[in-house]
Amino acid sequence: MLILTTAGLALGGLSWMIGWTVPSNVFFAAVALLPVIPLIGDMVERLRKRQPGVDVIALLAVAAALALGEYLTAAIIGLMLATGRFLDEFAAGRAERALTALISRAPRSANRVRDGQIEIVDVDEVRRGDRLLIKAGEVIPVDGVVLTDRALVDEAALTGEPLPAERAGGDLVSSGSVNAADVFEIQATADAEHSTYAGIIRLVEQARQTRAPSVRLADRWAGWFVPLALGVSGLAWAVSGDPVRGLAVLVVATPCPLLLAVPIAVVSGISRGAHRGIIFRGGASLEALAQTRNVLIDKTGTVTVGRPALRSVVIFDQGWTEEEALRLAASVDQTSTHVLARAIVDAARKRGLRLSMPSDVGEVAGSGVIAKVDDHSVGVGRLEWLLEGEPAAPIVDFRQRTRRLAPLAIFVSIDGDVVAAIVFDDAIRPDAAHTIRALRRTGVERIVMATGDNAMVGRSVGIAIGVDEVVAECTPAEKVEAVEALRGEGVTTMVGDGINDAPALAAADVGVAMGARGATASSEAADVVLMVDQLQRLVDAIGIAQRSRRIALQSVVVGMSLSGVAMTFAAFGLLAPIVGALVQEAIDVVAIANALRALVGRTPSQSGPKLSPELSQRLRVEHDELMPELDSLRETADRLDDLSPSAARDELEEIRRLLVDQILPHEAEDERVIYPQVAVLLGGEDPMALMSRTHREIFHLVDVYQRQLSDLPGTGPDPADNRDLRRILYSLHAILRLHFDQEEELYFSLQEA
Repeated sequence: MLILTTAGLALGGLSWMIGWTVPSNVFFAAVALLPVIPLIGDMVERLRKRQPGVDVIALLAVAAALALGEYLTAAIIGLMLATGRFLDEFAAGRAERALTALISRAPRSANRVRDGQIEIVDVDEVRRGDRLLIKAGEVIPVDGVVLTDRALVDEAALTGEPLPAERAGGDLVSSGSVNAADVFEIQATADAEHSTYAGIIRLVEQARQTRAPSVRLADRWAGWFVPLALGVSGLAWAVSGDPVRGLAVLVVATPCPLLLAVPIAVVSGISRGAHRGIIFRGGASLEALAQTRNVLIDKTGTVTVGRPALRSVVIFDQGWTEEEALRLAASVDQTSTHVLARAIVDAARKRGLRLSMPSDVGEVAGSGVIAKVDDHSVGVGRLEWLLEGEPAAPIVDFRQRTRRLAPLAIFVSIDGDVVAAIVFDDAIRPDAAHTIRALRRTGVERIVMATGDNAMVGRSVGIAIGVDEVVAECTPAEKVEAVEALRGEGVTTMVGDGINDAPALAAADVGVAMGARGATASSEAADVVLMVDQLQRLVDAIGIAQRSRRIALQSVVVGMSLSGVAMTFAAFGLLAPIVGALVQEAIDVVAIANALRALVGRTPSQSGPKLSPELSQRLRVEHDELMPELDSLRETADRLDDLSPSAARDELEEIRRLLVDQILPHEAEDERVIYPQVAVLLGGEDPMALMSRTHREIFHLVDVYQRQLSDLPGTGPDPADNRDLRRILYSLHAILRLHFDQEEELYFSLQEA
């Protein structure tokens, strides 16, 4: 259309120059009508629905110019409309490039291994259980489990993470990831239609097809601007008696900033989100997220990591050891798909325990599993399901402690007797508290955390991350009720990750699925999907949405204000229609160029100084290794009075080795190497002074502990010694946990985006 209108305008100008008046007017009229004709049908439909859009002024301006014989003016308006349509298509194409790239790189074939032979098959022919070969550089066609010892996969297209991720044998890999190293094999866990990549593409296509609400917002602006423009035009004609003056007003009032700038800004925001691993399902989601005032956030898997890790094994029957109880429980749980069963099996394998194959397996969903293992009847699950009668005193004491200190524990029975409990930790995400504070900086006024856990655990987590309220022991229906209550106070966003969150995600003004994969219920119900397993990306999503909406409104205000000034000049006869058309063309370029700013810019997590990716990874690995060891200080302190003096001395000596051989060297290296680098990034005279002061206190407490240990008699500690040792162990545990958490949050805030 732009080529045709430009050529028509050139031919009309050439005809006018050689004196062919009638042919030139015909060319100019054709140029004016060509881009108008596609608008007529849409305009009739709008008028039928009593929704006059902003197009009506352009149509009236062209009609008036042709009626008054202003053919060149009409042609310039037509060229303006064609140029605007071209810019719209060009900008939308540029903005959707990241989304289109996701679709274009979808794998079309797979290397299936069958009977020792490799056959290339269409990806739609792959079925669950098929064995597939993934060559170096290939896109993984379906979700699967790694069959080889090791795989290195690039997940940047799914998550935006720049560094390849290492996967061991038995780990899951997602379709759409790329093999970043050597050939490996997987066993398909889903067909192509139900794999991760297909789910992402469905979300992308919905995002491309959904009409942005800001366009409807533009129509609402037209509700007052169209009557204003027509009124000024009519008044200018009536006062001057010159219809050309009224035409000039209509020409400069053509509101292309509303027609083009708003949708360009919205689509640009959707594109930026895709680059950050944030999938908006449409402009409606983006605009609503930008206006969020309340957030309801699920705990498990959202605030917490969502991957329970075995913390300890507690023995009630001294006839069994921790290792044997864990081995039998893991042997049974090999047959279960429950998330806790996977954690038990992984923990047993890490300890090098030999698992047996169970028989006569029976599982009751939500209760547990029971089976025969090595001639023993072994059950793993809820205490009420395993136990007949009242629990023994040690079990009662244990349950009281775990309600206060641990989020989850399951029990192990052997031959009908409950002999052990397995305690799990679901750690709070290191970015959780940081994200809560960042949400408040974006304008979120109220943050509520919902959890199915008991009130004590929920309150503990809520206080740790700084939410306003905790709703504990709530069902999916009660989460919906909480969402509805918050919606009464303002625009509400619900953040969750599981199937039980889907109703609340659907009920909220904006549902955000955290780290969703494939066609899960949560991602299908959500309006926004965070493909990166980082809570901080929620802040990025809100930041992108707010900036895109702000730029859209800026484009409208600037464009319409300039149009208003030009209308005033035209009403007083200071702008001829043809000059007004050129002025309006310049206004359109300004508004569209401003809207394109939404394509670029830094998100909250990208701003500020950053550590190198290598240093960030090193710090993460060191903390991941040491954090689980810290709880041994508290656990030893808890058990001192129950241990014999010799056993207590052995455990205390083990703690000393942990402190001297691992903790102190780590803290000393932080002080000598890491802190100076961080100080340079943060600036100021001594930004790490408080953290260094904590180091000195840790060094002091370790020194005190070593002196206490050296003063013990050879037989081990007596009750008086236990009191002093317990006090120092609790102090060390508290300060080390606090210090590690502070470093985690500091290092997270400085990670490369």
